[in-house]
Amino acid sequence: MLPTTVKDLACLGERIVVLGPSNAGKSTLAVALSRKLAVPAVHLDQLHHRPHTDWQPRPEAEFKALHDTAIMGERWVMEGNYSRLMPQRFARATGAILITSHHWLRFYRYLKRTLVNRSSRAGHLEGAQDSLKWEMIHWILVKTRDSSGKYAAIIGKSGLPAVECHTAKALNELYRAWNL
Repeated sequence: MLPTTVKDLACLGERIVVLGPSNAGKSTLAVALSRKLAVPAVHLDQLHHRPHTDWQPRPEAEFKALHDTAIMGERWVMEGNYSRLMPQRFARATGAILITSHHWLRFYRYLKRTLVNRSSRAGHLEGAQDSLKWEMIHWILVKTRDSSGKYAAIIGKSGLPAVECHTAKALNELYRAWNL
């Protein structure tokens, strides 16, 4: 169920941040919103990692510069977390969406995306061949298992109009409500 204050997608403005744990569906939602609103979708993982690698990170200064350039755009849907860069991102954002789901569903999605390796997948790193990584499994099942509270608090403090979807069912309802 959408909060009564944000039933209309237009209430989120033209610079929307999408937060949530890994494999919750942020990239897919960002692409759907991008198409609906005719704005660019920015995938922070693509800025943070070097293309044509197995998700090797860029130097921090290079990533920060790419991030800061992206947030200066007039209109965008930006998905990803990278908490250290949230203050400047939220200063430019006009709305926020938090999506979460059960950690076992997110683990299943990780396995599926890694084993299928579709280059057309939303948020896919250009030229990358995903591989199963124990660090990522630990990240999904242990480290970020309960991160939704952290992200909800960040969004709450921002004062931005926001929508929270804490289940796959709620996310599906959001897609239907906004005709995504």
